[in-house]
Amino acid sequence: MRTSDHSATSATTPAGADPLRDVDPALRRSFDLRLARYGDDLRRGLQVVYGERADDLFERVLQSVAAAMEQRPEDLRERDEARLLRPDWLQDPGMLAYVAYADRFAGDLAGVRSHLDHLDSLGVTHLHLMPLLDPRPGDSDGGYAVRDYRTVRADLGTMDDVAALARDLHARGISLELDLVLNHVAREHEWAVRARAGEQRYRDYFRVYPDRTEPDRWEESLPEVFPDFAPGNFTWDDELDGWVWTTFNAFQWDVDWSNPDVFCEYLDIILFLANQGVDVLRLDAIAFTWKRLGTDCQNQPEVHYLTRALRAAARIAAPALAFKAEAIVGPQDLIEYLGTGENWGLVSETAYHNSLMVQLWSALAARDTSLLATALAAFPAKPSRTTWCTYVRCHDDIGWAVTDDDAAAVGLNGFAHRAFLSDFYSGSFPGSFARGLVFQHNPATGDARISGSLASLAGLERALEDGDSAAEALAVRRILMLHAVMMGFGGVPLLYMGDEIALMNDPEWADDPAHAGDNRWVHRPRMDWEALGRIEAELAKGEETPLSAQARVLAGIRHLAAVRARTPQLHASVESVIVGGHDHRLLLLRRDHPRGSMAQLYSFAPEPVSIDPGVLRGIVGAQPAELLTSTVWDLEVPEITVSPYGALWFVHR
Repeated sequence: MRTSDHSATSATTPAGADPLRDVDPALRRSFDLRLARYGDDLRRGLQVVYGERADDLFERVLQSVAAAMEQRPEDLRERDEARLLRPDWLQDPGMLAYVAYADRFAGDLAGVRSHLDHLDSLGVTHLHLMPLLDPRPGDSDGGYAVRDYRTVRADLGTMDDVAALARDLHARGISLELDLVLNHVAREHEWAVRARAGEQRYRDYFRVYPDRTEPDRWEESLPEVFPDFAPGNFTWDDELDGWVWTTFNAFQWDVDWSNPDVFCEYLDIILFLANQGVDVLRLDAIAFTWKRLGTDCQNQPEVHYLTRALRAAARIAAPALAFKAEAIVGPQDLIEYLGTGENWGLVSETAYHNSLMVQLWSALAARDTSLLATALAAFPAKPSRTTWCTYVRCHDDIGWAVTDDDAAAVGLNGFAHRAFLSDFYSGSFPGSFARGLVFQHNPATGDARISGSLASLAGLERALEDGDSAAEALAVRRILMLHAVMMGFGGVPLLYMGDEIALMNDPEWADDPAHAGDNRWVHRPRMDWEALGRIEAELAKGEETPLSAQARVLAGIRHLAAVRARTPQLHASVESVIVGGHDHRLLLLRRDHPRGSMAQLYSFAPEPVSIDPGVLRGIVGAQPAELLTSTVWDLEVPEITVSPYGALWFVHR
């Protein structure tokens, strides 16, 4: 694989030179066909962002694309062709992603390869390994301060190990996803080192100011991401002799995407990783990549045109690669990362549906789905060829992204409701079942995010400590109901490592000095393979003895995934629609698919809830099949009852 700085090389290539003049004719035909298909998308994205510099940049990009195509391994070229024939591969109901830290899952990349049978047993088709590219020493913001994008963290292995893992995964029908941080690099990255050494080319990769005049003007409209331990957005650096833009931490230097050289550098990195067998790149901190004075410097229009250009270039060189936007923003901004207007469906293939996660936890605490229904009903329609990533829990904290307008629409005070959620999930609210920790409390705004594992937030930790079997049963039902919504909503469900066996908060999270100041590590425990062995032994006995809570969770998640995979109504081209007019403790989703409609009914209450079956009959008929129990229901009755935290998937028979 080529690892040199392509931008310096391609800058000397004559404009219009044939980038594949000496290659195999079949490869040349593929290049020509893909360029004809995606070339206009590439050129348009570059023109909007770089104006009169776009034509020269277009030629540089083609040189990089051609080199990557020529160096692409044969097995990945075959994968490209297969993906071109299945453009909806990420929308298939069989998609199930598993998200893990490689070291926390299995020690290193070789260890990950030794545990692929577990992923197979869950029906996983997509493995996302959290940041594993070489980070700076010490605090690296959980791996998001990258020192070298072409090197793996030494304790995890090498880039050859990544390629070997990708081959093993592909043989099992599993895709590989890695993180690519777009907004910033570590202070120790070569670009930053050379900038501090005085090389003007690399100083121009960053936004550097000689005094506070310009930074103070920017700060007037900039929020703070980590106000507790990284206030402000600029850091003075003695070696650099200037103020450098640092949105997140002093050791994370924002790159300047208005410089075409930065675009070329990142494109080269993207194509390098694609040629290692990476199938999906999670574009971290994408919302922050473009700066505009007088704004919060998030979600600027240029971000979407930049991504459109990067995606088009990648589609030419490596069509098997997809982009996932890590944009934790409001609905009207979020939809832009999948594409609207002239960018419709041309930005990223997938994006996180962060609002769904927040609203699920909100409804669970309030025992009321009114706010959830209001927030989701207001979501803009996504492009039909794109896909949401749905999740119940992730590696990060939960920020209570409940708008004042949505809260007011259902008679709530937004500030008070957000405070209630923080109190509830920290366990301080009377009657709360949750065990969480407050993260980044801001007294000025009242913002108080929450850390905690899914099982602990859903009440299992407290129930087991109290020895309360009834509370334990309800906690298991909450966990499985939340996963049923995640898998039924439509998109790529993300199963966070350990949730399948209900791992709880790590009591030793602060013992590591590198983590002691960040309580998000409480929900990043190491995978408990001994516990999994005991659980598997339990399940192998059948119904001889009552199952533990963890065994019930694992069996339930496997069952949900298996049912989902054979349900065509869950193809992600179809969107879920909120159906109202019933008990506020219930959530009713409708999915209208050419193969027949589907109705999903979920309860957020710890007691049985009744509903008039007429609303269901109008969607799935009088005698639909209920998929999760493999039974036929008679809806020609006065009412039906949903069990505590129940989940029902109805389809026409």
